Amino acid sequence: MIAELQCVVLDCPDPTALAEFYRTLLGGTVNHPDPRWSTSPDWTTLHTPTGQVLTFQRVHHHVPPRWQDPASPQQFHLDLQVPDLTAARPQVLAAGATLLDEKTGGTTWHVYADPAGHPFCLVRHAWQSA
Repeated sequence: MIAELQCVVLDCPDPTALAEFYRTLLGGTVNHPDPRWSTSPDWTTLHTPTGQVLTFQRVHHHVPPRWQDPASPQQFHLDLQVPDLTAARPQVLAAGATLLDEKTGGTTWHVYADPAGHPFCLVRHAWQSA
């Protein structure tokens, strides 16, 4: 092993707002004290209950990816596991997400965008039947 994953960094126009969005979805603590970095209005962290850390970095003139547009590709996305896709939908939309695609994944996954435009998938627990 050469390295250990420290965090995932998402570029966005408003780091605190995006951290709060993901805290609503995943739980955890925004800007939990951590000796690896300091937080600021331009760098916000989310320590999730599972131990993963998402960080949010301010990018002035942020241009979000556009779902299924090769001229502005998604580059990466997060898969977030849920027990029930139908039950999770209104909660995710109320938190500020936008539904991008529910047809491609059918009963297995649905694609949303966070408030900064990053695509993410809600994925049904693999062991559940459709």
